[in-house]
Amino acid sequence: MPTSAPDPAAAPQTVRLLGAPWGDTSRRGRPYAKDPSVIRFGGRYLLYCSLPSASDDEPEGWSVGIAESDDLVTWRTVAVLPSFGEYDRSGAAAPGAVVIDGRVHLFFQTYGRGREDSICHAVSDDGLTFTPNPENPVFRPTGEWTCGRAIDADLVVADDWLLLGWVTRDPTMTTQLLGTARAPLGSAYGRDDWEQLSVDGPALAPELPWEQDCIEAPALRWDGETFTVFYAGAYNNQPQQIGWATSPDGRTWTRGSDEPLVPAGPEGAWNRSESGHPGFFRDEDGREYLFFQGNPDDGHTWCIAATELTFVDGVPVVQTDPVG
Repeated sequence: MPTSAPDPAAAPQTVRLLGAPWGDTSRRGRPYAKDPSVIRFGGRYLLYCSLPSASDDEPEGWSVGIAESDDLVTWRTVAVLPSFGEYDRSGAAAPGAVVIDGRVHLFFQTYGRGREDSICHAVSDDGLTFTPNPENPVFRPTGEWTCGRAIDADLVVADDWLLLGWVTRDPTMTTQLLGTARAPLGSAYGRDDWEQLSVDGPALAPELPWEQDCIEAPALRWDGETFTVFYAGAYNNQPQQIGWATSPDGRTWTRGSDEPLVPAGPEGAWNRSESGHPGFFRDEDGREYLFFQGNPDDGHTWCIAATELTFVDGVPVVQTDPVG
């Protein structure tokens, strides 16, 4: 099995970032933003993320926020999606954005509905104001291996298809699992357009010690021949860390390494508690980046940062710096 993990005998390393981690402060008065998805649209970069409720004591009220940047480093919040209907009245989160034919298609999950959480879809001409799909929610998985829940949508265009990565749990609601589905490119992306590819079981289930009971937050890449998915292993702050896997068809996946590609940081680092929920972005110049969330305080704050990716013989490599 190829590996992207550092030599354990080498000096401690930390992932090199593009700039300082960013978090929105409008909700709780401290940096807090999760679940990044980045596109380039309208001459600027747009970051779609999850913003929390206004108070630590309010479980409902999560929203999809939109931040803007000219350089992938300095971000400013420019919009927050409203509730579109009864299905997302208690909250929305974990957006996945993709540009198709000059329009932004945004997929997001309902929040706070337990087994009933589902994937929804909306479309925009400016990247900021969205029209919801009239069939929302548009996707929930079926099968004896899943509880029927669907969260953490991410998308990639591959030939004539739009591949959807999503996350569910087993029927006991204990173990987080990753699945895939696809819809014809140019369809309405409604309920009947999706073909569930993970039919008899998940695309990936936790197997490695560091993944514990959770694989979530797929971030999809397609190079014309092979799919790569970056994923988060373990629940938040356990610590969550980032791994990767590949697939020739979007159905069958093989891990690239037994160790995390992006581990949690060392003591004193901004991501000591976790490096989680990745988002993959390829810029117009071909350079590739991995956005991810982290925090040093077991989730009291949450920030988003990015590191540049290169691929060597199909293996993703992140830049690192010595600790200290």
